Amino acid sequence: MINSVSFLAPAKINLTLKVFGKRPDGYHHIRSLMVPISLCDTVTVSAIPEGIRVESGRGDVPSGAGNSCGKAAALFMAWAGAPSGVHVRIRKVIPMEAGLGGGSSDAAATLKGLIALTGKAPPPDLLRAMAAKVGADVPFFTVGGAALAEGIGEMLTPVDWAVPFHAVVVKPPFGMPTPEGYARLRREAGDPPGRGDYSPPRDWDELAACVGNDFEGAWADTRPQVGEIRKKLLEAGAEAAAMTGSGSALFGLFRDEAGARRAQGALACDGQNTVFRVRSI
Repeated sequence: MINSVSFLAPAKINLTLKVFGKRPDGYHHIRSLMVPISLCDTVTVSAIPEGIRVESGRGDVPSGAGNSCGKAAALFMAWAGAPSGVHVRIRKVIPMEAGLGGGSSDAAATLKGLIALTGKAPPPDLLRAMAAKVGADVPFFTVGGAALAEGIGEMLTPVDWAVPFHAVVVKPPFGMPTPEGYARLRREAGDPPGRGDYSPPRDWDELAACVGNDFEGAWADTRPQVGEIRKKLLEAGAEAAAMTGSGSALFGLFRDEAGARRAQGALACDGQNTVFRVRSI
């Protein structure tokens, strides 16, 4: 029986993100096309005699039960009755408060690690429900691959991704609190419009045309840097550019690695932002 296992925990970008009306529970209806990318944390899950320990070696990452990995572990252990205790070690690469889903992906990797350690796998519906209790994006990372996310993000329709891309991700030196972003949107209560028969982008023209994020407008008055970074990505050759999630990171899409590499060099020159070159996975 194994007592330790490691998984990569990929980031995601929201190629599209529409925010609709408020739900009775206070959350908002969303519709978003999400794709995992090659920027990854590494999560190592180990069995220990008792308790739940979460460590990352970084002071800006919550530890213990307050971490999303700790919450995921507690839910799984309550269901499985095993292991007796768990230690989760996170090697962070994905920046926080960026809209890249790092904490959610780490939590999903924790669930995968516990399944591997114990040999006990919840039925798919139960696993997604367990993941949704940790956070709205966690179910996406338990499924894997591109998906259309609806509801608060927990209703997933997997899509066959037909347009591989390279991307440059730019994280400015500030975060954007998600609750404040939703408050700035000032959405009234209401249901989302019907989406009809949805089909994902089939070529580059369709991909570039669909990219967009409602949160960009919400922050325009206080974070002009967002618009400036988006403009720089387009000037550097990106076919399309937008914020991901509720921010603060932005991405630009490129057809090939060479174009993304050139743009990465151009945007990294100012030294103010953190710049990553990634690809869809």
